[in-house]
This record gives sequence, C-alpha cells and structure tokens, in this order.
Amino acid sequence: MDFRLFGPFEVWHDGATVDPGDLQQRYVLVILLLNANRAVTREYLQEYVWRGQEQPRSDLITSYIARLRKVFKDSPEVVIDKTPTGYLLRLDENLIDVVRFRTLCARARTANDAATFHEALDLWRGRFLSDMDVDRVGGPTVMPSEEERVDALVDLAELELSAGQHRRIRDRLRPVWEEDRSQQRIAAALMRALIQSGDHVRAVEVYHQTRDALDEYGMDVSRELRDTMRRAQYGDRLSSLPMRQNRFTGRADELAFVDSVARSAVEDGPSVLWISGMPGVGKTALAVSAAHRLGDVFPDGRLFVDLTGFTPNVAPATPAAALARLLTDLGVPPEAIPENTAARADLYRSTVDGTRTLVVLDNAASEEQVEPLLGGTLTLITSREQGALMATEHIRLEPLPPHEAVELFRKLVTAERVHGHVDQIREVVALCGQVPLLIHLVAAQFQRHTRWPLTHLLDLLREVPAVSPDTTFPHAATMACTVSYDQLTEEQQTLFRVFALAPGADLSAPGAAALMGIRKARGLLEDLHRVSLLEESAPERFQMLDPLRDYVLAAHPPEDPVTPVDRLLDFYLATTAVAVATVFPFDRDRQPEPTVTSPVALSFRDGDSAMDWLDDERYNLVAAVSHAAAHDRPEHAWRLAVLLWRYLYVRGHLREWTDTLQRAADVLDGNTMGLANVRLRLSEARRNSGALTEARALAEQALPLWVELRDVRGEATTLVAIATNAYMIGDFPAAAEHLTTALDRWEKTGDASGHAHALDLFGLVSERRGDLIDAERKHLAAIELLRRIDHRPGLAHSLDNLGYVRQRLGRLDDALAHHTEARELAVELGDPGAEAYALNNLGNTHRLAGRYEEAMACQQQARNLADLVVDPNLRTQLYLDRGETARAVGDHQAALHAYRAALDLSAGMGERVQRARATHRIAEVLHDTGRHDPAHWHDALSEFAELGLPEADEVRAELDKLTCACAG
Repeated sequence: MDFRLFGPFEVWHDGATVDPGDLQQRYVLVILLLNANRAVTREYLQEYVWRGQEQPRSDLITSYIARLRKVFKDSPEVVIDKTPTGYLLRLDENLIDVVRFRTLCARARTANDAATFHEALDLWRGRFLSDMDVDRVGGPTVMPSEEERVDALVDLAELELSAGQHRRIRDRLRPVWEEDRSQQRIAAALMRALIQSGDHVRAVEVYHQTRDALDEYGMDVSRELRDTMRRAQYGDRLSSLPMRQNRFTGRADELAFVDSVARSAVEDGPSVLWISGMPGVGKTALAVSAAHRLGDVFPDGRLFVDLTGFTPNVAPATPAAALARLLTDLGVPPEAIPENTAARADLYRSTVDGTRTLVVLDNAASEEQVEPLLGGTLTLITSREQGALMATEHIRLEPLPPHEAVELFRKLVTAERVHGHVDQIREVVALCGQVPLLIHLVAAQFQRHTRWPLTHLLDLLREVPAVSPDTTFPHAATMACTVSYDQLTEEQQTLFRVFALAPGADLSAPGAAALMGIRKARGLLEDLHRVSLLEESAPERFQMLDPLRDYVLAAHPPEDPVTPVDRLLDFYLATTAVAVATVFPFDRDRQPEPTVTSPVALSFRDGDSAMDWLDDERYNLVAAVSHAAAHDRPEHAWRLAVLLWRYLYVRGHLREWTDTLQRAADVLDGNTMGLANVRLRLSEARRNSGALTEARALAEQALPLWVELRDVRGEATTLVAIATNAYMIGDFPAAAEHLTTALDRWEKTGDASGHAHALDLFGLVSERRGDLIDAERKHLAAIELLRRIDHRPGLAHSLDNLGYVRQRLGRLDDALAHHTEARELAVELGDPGAEAYALNNLGNTHRLAGRYEEAMACQQQARNLADLVVDPNLRTQLYLDRGETARAVGDHQAALHAYRAALDLSAGMGERVQRARATHRIAEVLHDTGRHDPAHWHDALSEFAELGLPEADEVRAELDKLTCACAG
C-alpha cells in the first residue's frame, strides 16, 4: 500500500489507485493515518470530520470504519482495530509518504546521499492534502512544515553544487522559488546554481525579485543573499585564498590534523590553530593547501590576509587594516566599515557569526596583531613565533621527514638524472635542512644545469662557508640560497638584490625595470622564476617569498638601497599621472603635476587599459604612498595619494582613499602645497564616508593654504567643497556665501567647468530654500557652460538637477526630457551613480504624473545600480523617493519601511535635511494609519525651523488642521 498525502489524497496498491470511499470516509482515513499506530477516540473523529458542519444525528463513524475495513480486506499490512476508547490503524508508517519523506531525508543527511534526497523530494506532489480541508483532519498542527521541504531542497543543493550538478538543482529549485519568492534560502541556492551554470544575469534577477518580495513584509535581504549577489556581479569573492601550490607535497599528518580541527570547529564551536615554524618550512603552503581542501566544510567563505609580520621593507599590517580587508572580502560596503578597530572587530564577528567561514591569517607578527581578527569558525594563523595563548590548537611545523624531503626533490628534477642515487639525494636534502623552500631552490639549479652530476651539486653545497655566529639566518638556508645566487649572472644578481627592496606585494616587468634602472626586465624576471627565486603571483606579475628577502638583505644587501626604490616611486608616480589623466580627462588640469619622470613610464591606448593598470597596481600604489611617507619622501607620498583619489572613489575603495591621504597628511609639516591638496581631497573622502562635520573642517583648513599659495583655482575648488558640506548639513546661508565667493574666483580663472559646477550647486541651495525660479536659472546657466565645453560628466548631473526643479514647478514633460538625457549621458560615460540618480528622478516624474508602474520600475532600476556605488546620500534619497511612490499607491507599510531606512542613513551621516524629511514622512504615515505620534511631528518641525527651510511652514500648517494626538 502507498498512502499519498502530498498533493491530492491518493491510495495506491500494486501500481493502481484504490478508492477509499466518499469525502467523509476519506477524512476518517486521513485522521487515522496521521495518528497511525495510536488510538483515536470516537469523539475526536466526530469533532474533526464534521468540523464547521452540522453534526449527524446517528453514529456514522462506525459505518465508515466498517467500509474502510472492506477497502483493505485484501491488504494484511493495513489493519483497523477497535479499542476501548476508539480505533487504531496498524501499519508500517513508511507506507505513508509524509513519514517516508522524513525517513529518507534523515537517511540522506547521514549518508550525504543526493539520490536519497531525490527519492524523498519526488514524494512531494504538491500542497499537503490539496483537495481536502486540513481543518477537518486536525488543523495546521498535523501538517508537515514547508520548511521541511526547504531544508531538503537546500541540503540537496549543497550536495549537487559541490558535485557540479548545477543544472539539476537549478531546474528543481526554480519552480519552488516561483511559488514564494520571499524564500531566501531557496533563492540563495538557486542563485548559486545559476552562477555555476554561467547565468549571472538570471542570478541577479532572482536577487532583486526576492528583495522586492521581502519589501512587502518590511524585511531586508539576508547576508547570505547579499554575498551571493556580489558573487553574481563580480565573481566568486567568498574565497580570497591564493592559488593552490601544485608542488606542495607531504605533510599528510599535519593536513589530517587540520582537517580534524576544522570538523570539530564546525560541530563544537570556533577554533584557532596556530602554525609556527622557521622561514621556508612551508607554513603558508600548509595553511593554503588545507584551506583549499576544506571548501566543502566552509561553504560560506575562505578568506586570506597577509599580515606582513616579518616581511622586510613592509610594516606589519595593523589590525584595523586587516579587518577592513576582511570586511571588504565579506561584501561589507566601504561606507559601512567603522572607523575604530574595536567597532570593526565587532562588525567582523557579527558578520561571520552563524556562518561556516575559514580565515587564514598569514605571517603574523604577534598575538596582539591577530587578537582582534578572530571570529571565523576556524582561524589558521601562520607565524615564525611560537603559538599564542589564544590558540586552541598548535602545530610546530618542522622540516620535512627525510623520506618526504627525498620525494620532493625527486618530483622537481628529471627522474633519469637521479635514478639510483638515493644516498646522494638524502645528503642534498639534508644539507638543505629538509626545508621545502630550500629544496626547491637547489632542485631548480640542478634542473637548470643539465650537465651537473649530483656530486657537483653536493660539492657546491659543502663549499658554502659557515655563517657567522651573530646571524640568525639558518646555515642550511645560507647554503641553498648561496648556491642559487652564485649561479646567476651579474645582471640577474642585481635584480635579485633590488627586488628585495620593493614595497608592495609584487612587481610587474616595468616596475622591475624601474628598480634596476634599465629599459626591460621581463627576461630577467623569468630567469629568476625558473630557478624558484621568484614566484609568479599572477600573469606577468612576480613576488619574492619572505625568507628569500631575508637572505638577500642579510647576505647581499645592495650597496645603494635608496636609489632603486626612488626609481620605482618615480615610475609609480609618473605612470599614475598618465593613467589618471587618461581615465579622467575632464579632471586633468586639477591634478598635481608629477614633478618626476621615468624612462619606463607607461602610456595607455584608452581609458580601459589605463583603468586595468590601476586595478592591477592598486595594492602596490597604496604601499608606495606608505613607503614614501615612512622614508622621508613627502612629495611622492602626497602627489601619489592625490592623484589616486578619484580612481579610488570611482572603484569604491573608500577606505584606501582615506588612508592614503591621511598617511600623506601626517608627513607634510610645513608643505603648504601638499597640505592644501591633501586636506581638500581628504575632505571629500570624509564627506563620502558620511562624516560631514569633519569634512567641512578639513576643507576650511585647506582654504587659507590656497590663499597663501595664491592659487585661485585651488581656492575656488575648496570654497565649493566647503559649500557642499554646508549644504548637506543644512547650513544654507554659509553655502550661499561660499558659492558667491567661489563664482567670483572661477570668473577670474576662466575655468568654465569649475564655474558651472559652482552654479549647479548654487541651484541646489536655492531649490532647498524654496526659490525654484532662481534654482532653474542657475542650473540653465551651468548647462549652457557645460555644453559649450562638452563636459559630459558635469552635464549629466546638471540636467538631472534641472529636471528635479522643473518637477517641482509642475513642468513634468520638461523634467522627463532632462532626466532622460541625463541618464543617457551617464550610461555613455559608464557612471552608475549618475545613472541611478537620473533613474530615480525619472521615477519621481512618472509618479507625479500618476504613472505608478513606470515610477516603480525606474526606481527599482535605480536601486539595483545603487548597489554598485559608494554614495550614502544616494541610498538615502532612493529610500525617501521609494517611500513617496509606495505612499502614492496606498502601500503604507512599504512607505514606512522606506522612510525609516532613510532616517537611519541620514542620522548616521548627519545629513539634517534628509533626516527632517524622513521624520516628517514617518509622522504623516503613522497619522494616516491611526497611530498618532506627536514626537515625530515635533522633531521634524524643529529641524526644518532650525535649518530655516520653507518646509517648517508646511508642517505648521498641517498641524494646525489636526485635532488628534499628533497635534499634542
């Protein structure tokens, strides 16, 4: 027998359906099935079978039981017994599909068996008892939870995604998600399947449609869904591990130990495993190899941070910087990363809490450095220092056992050359101290010199003189490195020596050429790579491992360690100037002159290639600013930091934008030109972080420096920056005063783009103060200037601002045309922020015209774009305007949710006008829905009045008409 309760109720026997009788009789049977092997009283049956209906006068239960016995008279596995209190259905409960479903799911989870999950899910034919009234068989308490099905689907998805069977799970999940798009776990699994199948566009669509469904409940999407969204947009960012080292060998016991610690951490709680050992012994290789192997155990993320604890020429990473890197990898928006270390640590722990995340903290200097970084399910720490007290487990990594060291050497050389020479191989690896890095070095030399017998290699190793007793560099390392170094040509030796001086993680061929003072270095880099003295970290990019840096700086320090690095800094500064001018040509005349040249400085065919170079070199350029600041190179530090600001802004690297400028500011004592530039750009960085008061103060500090320099353009730009901050915090008289002065300065310089920008901002100030005609006049004047010089980025913003003013003037057709042109320009320029503003205003225009569907569609597109932009003000504006649209269509719950989100964002930034508007709208919606709260009305009125805005009169007029508690 087969009793099917998922979907329409059916009974099957030997491949054919069995008729269990009329509807009332079916209800009796289902109640007995749901209470199988338990007695059911006559009163219970009577109550539920006729629930909501007139009770029969005669006893029909006895009749139905008799008929059911006839139905199953030929089925010995189904027996209905009479008990003193009622009836008992005896059968194997696995004959019931609901029970069988649960049994199969439990078995599948125990065995990690996808086939058993499939068997279970195939039983689910539809909604439980879809053709019957569930209240008449016991009500919702007897129904299997939809969560049980979701659990099974998600567990099956994990198994099939791990096995690469993304198409199967995609096709199974899609219809389930279509049934209820608010199911976040189903949506996340479906997105992962779509990403694996290469359909990133559909994955993004699933995200946005799920987010829309959740909006109806006033809920935001989960962190898991946001992370998956970023994977769809930018690729798999949930793993920042370096590439797996294909030459890694041995360490079976250590890998097994890491594996056991990892699985215990998942079951019993977070663990910290400290891996210590001498340089070159393979600490990083072990941690990275283990992390790659544990992908199935840590599906929520595997992160890697180099703490540079013992890297020569590089300061150990601060906990704050390491936390910023971890939070960025986890998908936290830059503007949401707190300033102080403790707050970052709290956010990091809360972000990974409840997830299965593995974190590798490589090259740690001390316990103090890593303590704020603990929080993942498993943290692997590598360090030359012995394990700290905070660690729950330790591995002291020793050199390879003799047999593993021999096996590694054999893997690295041609088999015929070492066949039959086991004793000599043992001596070679013993002289290398059985350290993996040193075995690689020696094997590379042996492989390169095809005519060397093993005896010659041994002689070279034995000839290396003993190290002096005052050095800490191991003798085995000295021998192996010296043999490799001695085989290099003079030019190769020079590159090897100067490479160790370079700040940053790696070097490109032009960077290496700059270090050496030659035109080309690619061939030399490849030479050093072939003999394992360099690693290729990415195509055409090379890095030196820390132990080799230690060796060369101890044994062969360059006679002049300053000049090569100065040449590299010149290369970075000169090439960055070219790259930035190519990507942002409209900003070229406002960037500082590089003041240096480099014979290997690059040029770029177009903006895309220049942007690619900036992306590739970003970490090195940031390191170059820090190195220049720390080594008395203030000109390099501030000029490079100021050149980088717009690139870092566009790419969303807000933290690096701020940090590089701050680093430069710290070393500019008395440097008026540098301080003027740095404070101006740092002001813009702080404004984009939402720190408006600090931003205004920085710009005000920069202003007298420009006056001292008699730089009218710098003075005008800074006046506009001060006015922008004053405008954003609601100080409109100050904004107008500074803009008036700025316009005078721009007229003196003849700079049309600067003049237009100031006019446009002045138009915004006039609009906020209620003078729409003056605002329109100023925007039109700005647009005329911008069209004359073909300044399309500025034109996109000014057109959008003019469209908003004409919205308020009721000229909706004109507004629609302006916003449409602004959007087209933004798309052409590849500016998602400007496009989002234009789309949002298109939505506002449609709403004012009563076209609500078009309004919601435009604002949804704007919201999608805002996910790609670092602009807190944009997000606030989007929430406010989405609230207006929701309110216009009568969706008070969605409106309230949007207004409250806008209030949270604006309050965090100190943006008083937006805060007042959000508070006012919340008060109105609460009033409209019968929840009268005078506090919101009072707060809005006070804020508008203090800002001197016309909205204060509007709020007073509203309150005068109210007789409810809102007027209190």
